[in-house]
Amino acid sequence: MLTTQIIDDVVGRALNEDAPWGDLTSELLIPEEAWVTARLEAREPGVFSGVAVWEATMRLVDPRIRSVPLVRDGERFAAGAVLATVDGPARGILRAERVALNLVQRMSAIATETARYVVAVAGTGARIVDTRKTTPGLRALERAAVRAGGGHNHRFSLSDAVLAKDNHLAVLAQRHGGDVTAAIRAVRAQLSHTTHLEVEVDRIDQIEPVLAGGVDTILLDNFTLDELRAGVALVAGRALVDASGGVTLDTVADIARTGVDLISVGALTHSVRALDFGLDVDLDAAPGLDTDVDHSLDTDRETP
Repeated sequence: MLTTQIIDDVVGRALNEDAPWGDLTSELLIPEEAWVTARLEAREPGVFSGVAVWEATMRLVDPRIRSVPLVRDGERFAAGAVLATVDGPARGILRAERVALNLVQRMSAIATETARYVVAVAGTGARIVDTRKTTPGLRALERAAVRAGGGHNHRFSLSDAVLAKDNHLAVLAQRHGGDVTAAIRAVRAQLSHTTHLEVEVDRIDQIEPVLAGGVDTILLDNFTLDELRAGVALVAGRALVDASGGVTLDTVADIARTGVDLISVGALTHSVRALDFGLDVDLDAAPGLDTDVDHSLDTDRETP
């Protein structure tokens, strides 16, 4: 769950990285009294994620900044849509701008890509799930974005569930004379009844020994479509079937139609392109400033 504490921690670190000793440019160029009204606008269509992150960034920079979201997490939007409005001290909004944009552009890209996969498998019963191939430090935000796009989360961390892969099994089986079933049963015996156990296989002949060990989910890695169909038939409902390896938008529908329960897609988080958002700012002069001058800035520009 994406809590306020998690969001504030991520955003706080990002703000400290971006302006460790303040925003030198704004402090030199922008009057302290200047007040800003601004619109977060979409330059391309997508699915939004990051309302709370956007608001937290503004709040942590200056609690006087007021943000009004105009879309909800998981809501589709068109190019040109206004996604949120903000008003408050100009220095604060300009300091928050880049961090806020970076985070919601990435989160919305993940939500948008996830939604494409979810649409592609609609009607098959297969769930689209993410992986641990996330940006270090941003996993909680990226996982929330997957949910906003209609996908589901795999284990959040190494501490949450057991997922034994080929290297784990190779080492473990050595201790049991090569008996994979005995190795898995030994693991199962050490787990609480609430802890999920998943095991990865990369060959059909591994399925039965793994199932005999008492797994909750079996992960079929890099199986062909014919092998996936055969694997699903062999499992026959004795465990959930998770498919992974080289999943793309071009292949995901065919994979889903093999009857698997889950499809793990690393591409949801490891290779998305940030959506194009911009913050269009109008500066209304504060008392004592020249109110006859219309100041405006389009901050969606290619500057570092």
